[in-house]
Amino acid sequence: MWTDRTELLLGKEKLEKLKKSFVTVIGLGGVGGTTAIMLARCGVEKLRLVDFDKVDETNINRQVVANTKTVGKYKTDVIRDMILDINPNCKIEAINAKLTSDNISKLISKDTFVVDAIDSVKDKVELCDYCYKNEIPIISAMGAGNRFDLPNFKVLDIYKTSNDGLAKVMRKLLRERGVKKLDVVACSSEADKKMPVGSIAYYPAMCGSMLCAYVVNEIIK
Repeated sequence: MWTDRTELLLGKEKLEKLKKSFVTVIGLGGVGGTTAIMLARCGVEKLRLVDFDKVDETNINRQVVANTKTVGKYKTDVIRDMILDINPNCKIEAINAKLTSDNISKLISKDTFVVDAIDSVKDKVELCDYCYKNEIPIISAMGAGNRFDLPNFKVLDIYKTSNDGLAKVMRKLLRERGVKKLDVVACSSEADKKMPVGSIAYYPAMCGSMLCAYVVNEIIK
């Protein structure tokens, strides 16, 4: 079985927990795409994948979803097919949609674990606020751009983050909404202030792997 090595590490009972778990990944770019693939490789067999975007040539430098053959295709469709090639038993809902305040209740179920890999601040705040107030477990990705040193990501509460422009804006907006806690994956090194934001292959992938590790450990603990 392709899961033999995972079972050797975690044991059968924990692997079964992963198989029965349900995870929703919002945003399938450099961070979220890696998270979705990693979750499938770890044994998660029920995934909801949400993204409105298509693969662009500029994504190829960092996104697992992107190559010369996938440019122009919906990211949800590409990731779905990649996961089914890993595990044909995986049940996948691939939803080509942009998360908004109007559709969030349809995209986020109360029986799921949510991974926030959205770029838009407005939509991230909407998602995190919704999950907090509905007691839905969520882990949110902070900035992974404008850095190229050795990645040093940590899981911590958003109100304890530093050196992260996205987190700074998020903290203010979430505080205004009464969100008192949010687990995030953030990098401790300071980002370059260049605009537009540049990126390199390993930073989004590392952040996505950290998100996956957090979800897996929360599910099996």
